[in-house]
Amino acid sequence: MGAYSVLTLEPPYTPEKYIEAIRLAEKSGFEVVIIDSLSHCWNGEGGILDQQGKAAEVKFKGNTWAAWRDITPRHNALVETILKSSCHIIATLRSKTEYIQVSENGKSLVKKIGLAPVQRDGMEYEFTVFLDLSVEHIAFSSKDRTGVFDGQYFKPSFDTGKKLLAWLNCGEREGIQELEAGSKTEEQGLGQTNSVINGNEYCIVGVESKTKSSGQVFVRLLLHGQKGKVVAWSADTAILEVPVGSVIYAELVQKNTTNIIESYVRKGEVAA
Repeated sequence: MGAYSVLTLEPPYTPEKYIEAIRLAEKSGFEVVIIDSLSHCWNGEGGILDQQGKAAEVKFKGNTWAAWRDITPRHNALVETILKSSCHIIATLRSKTEYIQVSENGKSLVKKIGLAPVQRDGMEYEFTVFLDLSVEHIAFSSKDRTGVFDGQYFKPSFDTGKKLLAWLNCGEREGIQELEAGSKTEEQGLGQTNSVINGNEYCIVGVESKTKSSGQVFVRLLLHGQKGKVVAWSADTAILEVPVGSVIYAELVQKNTTNIIESYVRKGEVAA
């Protein structure tokens, strides 16, 4: 995960306190903020529901609907702060739970299921990606503007972050799993040199290794450059160590109809 800092919020969990923490992170130069959890700002001590109840009792003589006129703008200010932040923001939400009785293999079992997130209705749709997590730690996306996780059921891992990083760096939906299988035409083209294409900047979207019948290993990469998606090959297996989402400067040479990486250097490094 690398170096990180922790800021512990204490009650009351007001929206203003979350806003102040986010702005402090921005001023301090942080790139990512993880809010764990955003549910406290809704139903925790001093949160939105708590404030709305007190406003209804003290100011609006029990009129709970009228109390929302005072409280809703404060919640909206938090949402706007999250949406307009210069930081990438990851937030966790608790979920309302319910126990149901099911029958499996002739036996009655009681299982816990997750329902709606504990926050204002529709809050989850303010985020680019929203993943529901089951009690078995299986994630699925109920909203995904990236298209990276559509229709998938998976356990979140380091690769989940790598796919998001690739999408953020490249603005593309392709990931490692979307690399097409290498064709025989491409592999046959690894031998005869034609002309240099360019030495442009590319983002690595996906990568996989391929072994020829001779035992020689080549690396097949899905790159995204200024002119769009490019499939290219490299005989330098060290490129497998360059993480997906990284930016490289590569000189591509066309051999027959195949793009070959003649040389490359990772952005921020100096070529030998």
